[in-house]
Amino acid sequence: MRLGPPEIILILVVVILIFGVGKLPQIGKSLGEGLKSFKQGVAGEGEEAKNTEATETVAEQPKAEVAEMDAPAKVSEEDLTAFKKWQADQAKKG
Repeated sequence: MRLGPPEIILILVVVILIFGVGKLPQIGKSLGEGLKSFKQGVAGEGEEAKNTEATETVAEQPKAEVAEMDAPAKVSEEDLTAFKKWQADQAKKG
């Protein structure tokens, strides 16, 4: 559906009746500022996408190798007993 000249004139008359002649410049200014802000936001998204791609490229650097342990960790008898007790309690619950 397209708006022809009669429809546009009718819309303008209704807007003038609702807001009055004095408010029209103020409304136009607000509408223009909003549109400008929207366009800047859309343009800013493109720049953010480029920045994100650059950040991801930097983040994909090779990771450092982890040193291997020479010997396994030593566990005390007390810790082993506590672990076995905890494991038995979990088996009873589940």
